[in-house]
Amino acid sequence: MFYICTIMDYNTDRTPLLMPEYGRNIQQLVEHCKTLETKEERNEMALAIIEFMGQRNPHLRDEENYKHKLWDHLFIMANHQLDVDSPYPVLAAEDLITKPRKMDYPSLDNAYKFYGKSILQLIEKAIAMEDGDEKEALIHVIANNMKKSYNVYNKEHVQDDVIFRHLKELSDNKLDLTSLESLERSKIYYAANRNNNNRNNNNSRNQNGNGRSNFQNHKNKRK
Repeated sequence: MFYICTIMDYNTDRTPLLMPEYGRNIQQLVEHCKTLETKEERNEMALAIIEFMGQRNPHLRDEENYKHKLWDHLFIMANHQLDVDSPYPVLAAEDLITKPRKMDYPSLDNAYKFYGKSILQLIEKAIAMEDGDEKEALIHVIANNMKKSYNVYNKEHVQDDVIFRHLKELSDNKLDLTSLESLERSKIYYAANRNNNNRNNNNSRNQNGNGRSNFQNHKNKRK
């Protein structure tokens, strides 16, 4: 009786996968490319590997500059020890170690952070505008959006006089709607309702007209 003894090839004995998403086969191709004697051979094989990498990961084609990313990934898998001509600037190993600059997170120093920075920017714009219908309309738009933000953040209904008070405080008393009884009395509210009513009336007239036309057509067919 004969016994066949096979030696298992464990992953721990293999070259580490520096980018596991590409798999073992592409990693082995990269390792083989590094061993080729001439640069012409390495360039030719590197182009073939890039093409294979794109086929194995078609989702990368939806990203911007995906070819550049593939070349960066190739050098990463080669541990930056692959001497080939790249059409893009070669990614250095130090670039992977250097931490990116910390982004400045916008901070709101007031107690009404739930309104967001965009509301503060609109308030500044409204303050800079000249008095008139356009400025008044913008102020009403700001108040309406403040009310929506308040209700979403606090999960409760807020009275309009609270919004007016907050708006006045955030604008350093330069935008004042406290004399307005409610937002429903604003021009924005009336304009929106008027447009909705006109749209509903037009739809009703169109439906009634279509109904009369269909009835007339049916009557003519019976004749």
